[in-house]
Amino acid sequence: MEQLLETAIAIRVRHLRIARNMTLDDLATASGVSRAMISRIERGEASPTASLLARVCAALGLSLSAFFAEEGEASPLSRRADQQVWRDPETGYIRRSVSPSGTASDVDIVDVEFPAGARVSFPPHAAGSGMTQHIWLFDGELEMTTSDTVHHLGPGDCLFMPVSEGHIFHNPGPVPARYCVVLDRRGR
Repeated sequence: MEQLLETAIAIRVRHLRIARNMTLDDLATASGVSRAMISRIERGEASPTASLLARVCAALGLSLSAFFAEEGEASPLSRRADQQVWRDPETGYIRRSVSPSGTASDVDIVDVEFPAGARVSFPPHAAGSGMTQHIWLFDGELEMTTSDTVHHLGPGDCLFMPVSEGHIFHNPGPVPARYCVVLDRRGR
């Protein structure tokens, strides 16, 4: 299953780049990711980290949620068994796209399991301008850094923030953190 997703990521990056009339060099310049790495991702030879994939998505004008959204016939129901799951090869965090794909909703819901001690940085990007997200922590602890502010979240806490600002997710605790990201694209 994981290899199928890596192949799907490779195909999707290449398709989106070509659809936007971008060369590998164009995408490398816009994302700050090397041409060689993008080429390896497109050939399915490298598994991108969450941070790297977020930079590529931003350069393509997409959020991670939009990148992972399934194309095809819309359904109002998203069954757990059919939800797309992706594991970040660097931190091991598991990202499950919960929202039904193909609907007219501007809201995406993502379920995340974030390992103890893990840290992921997402750089600021203009593609997220106007988009917002809520981070709702269910279990464990989470330290969120946005701009120059550090927020410590415990179970039940919810943090609102713009997507375009750079932010860092960090689990300082001894157990995995489980949280929900509710991404609102209406501001785009």
